[in-house]
Amino acid sequence: MQQRGNTACSNSIELEDEITVALIVQKYGGSSVADADSIKRVARRIIETKNAGNDVAVVVSAMGDTTDDLIDQAMSIDSDPPAREMDMLMTAGERISMSLLAMAIHAAGSHAYSFTGSQAGFMTDAQFGAAHIRAVKPDRVRRALDKGSVAIVAGFQGRSERGDATTLGRGGSDTSAVALAVALGADICEIYTDVDGVFTADPRIVPTARRIPVIGYDAILEMASCGSKVLALRCVEYAQRFNMPLHVRSSFSHRRGTLVIPDGVNPASLPNL
Repeated sequence: MQQRGNTACSNSIELEDEITVALIVQKYGGSSVADADSIKRVARRIIETKNAGNDVAVVVSAMGDTTDDLIDQAMSIDSDPPAREMDMLMTAGERISMSLLAMAIHAAGSHAYSFTGSQAGFMTDAQFGAAHIRAVKPDRVRRALDKGSVAIVAGFQGRSERGDATTLGRGGSDTSAVALAVALGADICEIYTDVDGVFTADPRIVPTARRIPVIGYDAILEMASCGSKVLALRCVEYAQRFNMPLHVRSSFSHRRGTLVIPDGVNPASLPNL
């Protein structure tokens, strides 16, 4: 029987046939699930990871410009909407993408359960629009994984002690993914985006920008604090606090991306590379 530990990087096990089994958390941003075809592509990628012998939990953002569209609709009704109601509205986008992704996985012949942030055990403070995670108790996620299913969690959201829906603010889905990976004792947290990793500059603006294969937390924190949009500052701080390795890569290719790892970790020891 597979046993899971509580420390990142310690959960891969070697079976008798020498197949490495890992627990991987994957996060897909809005551009990766922008439409039905994109969601189907992401589903195939998740199933590939699952079929390689890994347990897979997934965190998703809202599709494309859904969040911006919801904000525009709210402002067209009330130019100063109540913060509580805005957070209730903002959680809708991720609920749409999580359920559609679960359907796509089912249609492709595998199985998944989708969970809201609340159902996945994300407890936060009551600071609407910029809540901080207080605890993650992913009991239902663990049960889904134990059944051999993919667990899909709506990013960017949680629940306050009073039971209200809350959102985590900018970069919230990245932070959700890292927090879930830590709570599950995952081997690695993969952040899928629309670029092939962390670069010396934005490759969409600077064609000569170089991909950085491996980088430490302090360096990526400095980049985030200087305005780099690849990873949110809170996400990296959370990963550093718990020594959770990150793998930043594109959902549109199978290139190796960028590893963000603690000192002393051998990149070759990490799964799914």
